[in-house]
Amino acid sequence: MTIEVRRLDPGDDSALLAYVRIRCDVTPDDADSLEEIRWEDATYPGEVVRFLAQLDGETVGAGSTGRVHVHGPDHPRYWLGLWVRPASRRRGLGATLFRAASDAARAAGKTGFQTWVSEAQQEAVAFLGNRGFVVVARDKIVGLDLRGMAAPAPALPAGIVLRALADRPDLVAGVHAAAIESFPDIPTAEEPVEVGSLEAFVARDVERTSIPKDAFFVAVDEASGEVAGYASLKLAAGSTTMAYHDMTAVRPAFRGRGVATALKRATIAWAVGHGLEELRTGNDEDNAPMRAVNAALGYRPRPDYLELRGPLAPG
Repeated sequence: MTIEVRRLDPGDDSALLAYVRIRCDVTPDDADSLEEIRWEDATYPGEVVRFLAQLDGETVGAGSTGRVHVHGPDHPRYWLGLWVRPASRRRGLGATLFRAASDAARAAGKTGFQTWVSEAQQEAVAFLGNRGFVVVARDKIVGLDLRGMAAPAPALPAGIVLRALADRPDLVAGVHAAAIESFPDIPTAEEPVEVGSLEAFVARDVERTSIPKDAFFVAVDEASGEVAGYASLKLAAGSTTMAYHDMTAVRPAFRGRGVATALKRATIAWAVGHGLEELRTGNDEDNAPMRAVNAALGYRPRPDYLELRGPLAPG
């Protein structure tokens, strides 16, 4: 039995497509695409490494490590992703990919990994647990079945109007300011999401091929013209029928008035109008307000996602 792992050249589309196929087959709910890879490499050049693994000459595994998008470049941990086809597991492929990813992370000055794994993937949870990873957070995942649904009306609070970012690109700075006020209140595993500079925020949360600007809704206070909040969708990689709620954020001064619900309704209406069949979202189990909004809109539970953190493989 021979295992070979090679690091992929960002310009090798053939190898990258093989990587995408394995990842999509192993975790279809956490798929990837060549378009997303190109966005990631352009946004974080040199900060993402991908691998393919062969067993006796057959490509059966893939891995990646790199910048955690919601944290700055000085964050001590890299992201970790490992995917091995079921028929080829328990033969050392995952361990070999883990060592390769660890070498890359160590070379970048990182001291550990973090990753998200569906609780339905017990093999993956056990694999990481055996290597010192621990669960630090749980996201409650919910989905909304759009098939046969009529597009809901936004039901706007008094004094609030909604504008699509596609029509009002001048609102981007206000969206960034709303994120600065809102993100610190998002429950996380003791590490708040970093908004970053306007340029970094736009690159990550606005100018992304999978985030349609006509599905990026901004709540504006009519009296002051200030951005009260926003909501955006991210199209699922490799799918024409599903999208994720990328972010729904409301500034503290405008909370408790139904702004978040109106924004969510607007994104749902867009999804229905564009023929999508499902929307999914996830919130930390401690984020009771947003989970209540989702439940009231008809979202139903899917398997939770676990955030795990752990060490690199020994050097």
